[in-house]
Amino acid sequence: MDQSPFTTPRGSLSSSIGDASELEANLSLSDRLKVFKSSSFDPNNYVASKSRTMNEKEIRHLCSYLIDLKKASAEEMRKSVLANYSAFIRTSKEISDLEGELVSMRNLLSTQAALVHGLADGCELSPMISGNEDSDMDDILDEKTELSKTEKWLIGYLETLEVLLAEKRVDEAMAALEEGEKMVQEITEVGTLSPNLFEALQDAIAEHRQKLADQLADTICQPSTSSAEIRSTALSLKKLGDGPRAHTLLLSSRQGTLQRTMKILQSSNYGGVGPFTAALSQLVFSTISQAASDSLSVFSEEPAYTSELVTWAVAEAAKYSALLKKCILASTAAAGGLRVASECVHVCMSHCYLLETTGLALSPVLIKFFRPFVEQALKTNLKRIEQSSSALAAAEDWVLAYAPTSNRASGQPPSSHSNLGLLQPKLSGSAHKFNSMVQELFEDVGPLEILQLDVLAVEGLIQVFNFYVHLLINALPGSVVTENIEGHRIVKLAETEAQQIALMANAILLADELLPRAVVKLSNSTRGDESQKKGSDKQRELKKRLQREVDRLRDSFCRQHALELIFTEEGEARLNALIYLGMDGNVEQPEWFPSPIFQEIFAKLTEVASLAAEMFVGRERFVTVLLMRLAETVVLWLSDDQAFWEEVETGSTPLGPIGLQQLYLDMQFVMIFSSQGRYLSRHLHQAIKNIIERAINALAATGLDPNSVLPEDEWFVEVSEIAIKMLTGRAAFDSVEEDIPSPTSSVQT
Repeated sequence: MDQSPFTTPRGSLSSSIGDASELEANLSLSDRLKVFKSSSFDPNNYVASKSRTMNEKEIRHLCSYLIDLKKASAEEMRKSVLANYSAFIRTSKEISDLEGELVSMRNLLSTQAALVHGLADGCELSPMISGNEDSDMDDILDEKTELSKTEKWLIGYLETLEVLLAEKRVDEAMAALEEGEKMVQEITEVGTLSPNLFEALQDAIAEHRQKLADQLADTICQPSTSSAEIRSTALSLKKLGDGPRAHTLLLSSRQGTLQRTMKILQSSNYGGVGPFTAALSQLVFSTISQAASDSLSVFSEEPAYTSELVTWAVAEAAKYSALLKKCILASTAAAGGLRVASECVHVCMSHCYLLETTGLALSPVLIKFFRPFVEQALKTNLKRIEQSSSALAAAEDWVLAYAPTSNRASGQPPSSHSNLGLLQPKLSGSAHKFNSMVQELFEDVGPLEILQLDVLAVEGLIQVFNFYVHLLINALPGSVVTENIEGHRIVKLAETEAQQIALMANAILLADELLPRAVVKLSNSTRGDESQKKGSDKQRELKKRLQREVDRLRDSFCRQHALELIFTEEGEARLNALIYLGMDGNVEQPEWFPSPIFQEIFAKLTEVASLAAEMFVGRERFVTVLLMRLAETVVLWLSDDQAFWEEVETGSTPLGPIGLQQLYLDMQFVMIFSSQGRYLSRHLHQAIKNIIERAINALAATGLDPNSVLPEDEWFVEVSEIAIKMLTGRAAFDSVEEDIPSPTSSVQT
């Protein structure tokens, strides 16, 4: 026997529930709702069939399942409505128009029917139909010698109805018309009036009904009519059977009041852009809210009226947006007034979101309209940052200093004097200006997620940082731009080591701390763990992208210094094979010491380390990476230099034992000082090993045994450490000869 997904044999409850959940997870929402869509679906039978053999826990599971299904169905319906919102509005409008046309056709048919009846009964009814019902009815009644009870009622009824309409006693007139309709039904069943008088009664009721409807419509259109009176009058007009007209007039009345108040507001001096926008926004959205409240209270939630209300509200929101564009946004955005544009948008959106509690979601209309202007203002400000940075870089001295006022520029809260130096960033002048403009920009913008511009703002930030890093690269001596070529900017040259490292300090501090701090301001209004997680992910991705630009500057810095060490000003290689190939031809025993070029490399790295340590206080990791990359650049160049290895391996002068020993010493020297400086990377270590191995193989190719000519590794380490002490001034020159051991005493056997 088949069992329901929610019924299980006793003793296997947990497994059955698990199977049911697993089965439901594999079904689409449409499949899960299929059973409820059947025309023969009976809730009581469904619950009874599911719960007949269930225990309490299974019933709770079924309830939870149905609640989840209800939520999923509601969410699916919401998504469907949003996806087809424009089609829904268009269809609702067409239905409303059709209803109006049907009412007109009904009135036309009634008129035609009355005309046909009049022609059938004779020419004496023609005056009644043309509007002289009362006088003709009097003539008919005067001809009678004795009046019936119904005829007496008819005479008094028509007189009363005329008086009520003349005195505009709406409620009593409505009651009188209802009384007349009931009397027509009774007369139709009993036949207590002659056909002529019965037709005259029907025509009189129709005419007075139309007169009352016109009176009510005129009352709604009057500017002096109060809100409460507008609602009651519209309700009366609806009861007369003219609901579409009543609803349209109700909205038109609100629109007229709104337009008159807006004209007064525009002509008055309201104290600036912000107060004017706030007052105008509150006026527009409060009017729309009032109209929605009136429509709901008078016409409930009938689709035709709801669609007309939504269409009207969208149109009013669009008119309001167009007015803001004309008065504020167009000129503000063109001038780059992002703060003003952002404030206008936030004021409008806040009022708009308050309106959504009534069911009117107008935010898509405003977002679609406001986004281009805020986007234009954002791009104008980003361009301004580029221009200002470029102008300052042309006269920059590239000296790090604290900003005069750094709380806002650094993005930090105010701090005490004791820890001021720890919070304030040290940057050069152009970097301070770049940072302050970025911080002010993102502070003025505030959360842009409501306009879906947060991604654009971040992309713009990365773009301007890329531009600034390009300026820093151009400030390096090896890549300075001397002419204003397209795509480049003239910058002042960073001539000294300190100035060049200051370029690195600018980029690193901006990318790692200051710019990510600015981006946090975009999502300050976000709440919840999920939003915080997304914000953290975005921060990590932003830092990665900014770091790529820093790497580009660092690589340029290292490449420039490596080229200065490896080549002369004339372009000749200083680090060449002749350093090692010519050593075995000398008669005298060499003084074992690292080659001059590697001494210069050590001096350069030592100087860079000293300067960077002063500028990167608290950021030792960046110093280590910089030194690591600089050492790698030189050694990897030697490892990959084809000309060098062609001379060593296949040249006319083979590599001898002394040359191999010197090359081995140079490589060990690099390994020792980089290890002591804590920037010996895995790549650098592997490159040194590859160079040594390749040199040993070159010597072995000549028939000599490398192990017989190379001292033990301890000898190279000892010589390298002595050299480091001498080069750093920690060893006396008169003890050099005693300190450096002879290589023959430690030759490998």
